[in-house]
Amino acid sequence: MLRSLASLFVVLALAPAAPAGLHYSGENWAELPSQWRGYLIDQRSLRALALPAVPGAPPLPLRESYRTDRNKLLALTRPLSADEAADLGALLDRLGEFDKAVAVLRAGLRTAPDHFRCASNLGTACQLSGDADQAVAALELAARLAPPRWKRAEELQLKLVRQRKAERRGTAGLDDLFGVTYSGEATLPAGLPGDAVSAAQTLGLWLPADGRLLGQLGELARATGDAATAAAILDGCVTEFGMGDPLLRQRRQAYRADADKKAAAPPTRDSAAHSGHDAASVVRFKSPRPLVRDISRFALPPIRPDGINTLPWFVLSETTLEKPFRVTTHPHLKKLDNTRVSMLGFLQPTGEGLEQQAVLLIEYPVGCWFCEIPEPTGIVLVEAPEGKLIRLTRELVRVEGRLRLNTKDPEEFLYTIADAKIGPPD
Repeated sequence: MLRSLASLFVVLALAPAAPAGLHYSGENWAELPSQWRGYLIDQRSLRALALPAVPGAPPLPLRESYRTDRNKLLALTRPLSADEAADLGALLDRLGEFDKAVAVLRAGLRTAPDHFRCASNLGTACQLSGDADQAVAALELAARLAPPRWKRAEELQLKLVRQRKAERRGTAGLDDLFGVTYSGEATLPAGLPGDAVSAAQTLGLWLPADGRLLGQLGELARATGDAATAAAILDGCVTEFGMGDPLLRQRRQAYRADADKKAAAPPTRDSAAHSGHDAASVVRFKSPRPLVRDISRFALPPIRPDGINTLPWFVLSETTLEKPFRVTTHPHLKKLDNTRVSMLGFLQPTGEGLEQQAVLLIEYPVGCWFCEIPEPTGIVLVEAPEGKLIRLTRELVRVEGRLRLNTKDPEEFLYTIADAKIGPPD
């Protein structure tokens, strides 16, 4: 079981980077559309930036890097340039400080009235702060100023705000940005633009905490033939955002039933290993996940050979895989090999039962293992000491044990934490 899982994960690959995002110069993105599994992980990472820290848990490196960049700009004693105002506004948006972002970005536009990034980021800040009128005004300007590669997404965001602004109080339902009837067949529905998924994914990265927009992404997954991903996304709308729209819940049940039916069907020669997921979609995905992290921007903790070392997830993501099985790891990770490490994460079973000798550790919880499966570099095998078992839980846990790196055997996981102790994130 473990060997077959490890073999499956190895086949995933990385993609070249290209700039994108909430128009912050410090963010880099792979080309969209990204595979749903990686996309949902990174969208959740961005959503977490504005959430309060978990008591007792170490700081999230990504959040800390955004806070550091924000504080550097706030510390400047001279007036900000328009580019600096755009960056600061984007950082404040990411960190949930919307009113501050509005003030900074308005000042930036007074300095440079035709500055695209200031106008776009101001529209997002006004939208997030609940000022639909000002959001429309700023996004209209941004849509006029947008360079070709951003024009489509800017116009789509403007359409989203206008649609919601026109809703009568108390009648808010599901979004429909494309105005087509989704049949769910594995072909693009008539009228659905070919760039619909990439454009909507862009909006989802700009507005990661928008539950209704997440629902629209689920509808797109279903419209392009991926019922299981659609069901998993709508699961998130209900469980993570508490959305109670009757139509959403009805579609969630229907998509789950459809996905279960496909999964239970006898496999055919040409069917994917897990029917109904990324392989079933008619979308041509261009990257495994959208967020490209620059590890040089993060402060790595010192290594203590005889102590317990904190191992951040982003260090694991620096590992690269090349065929047939050529593994390259970051120098910091190499130094941690055979040392005791500590990681925070969520447990995933490797078999049946609530207690198991070995489990998987992942950075974020997943609703559907097959459509939100992390890359091989984002999975750690955790082994209990001899004679003991690990009890599964849905809560965030701290795992401590001896790290073992694998650079030779393609049938095994890349990382193993042996003789592991599982506990709360104290």
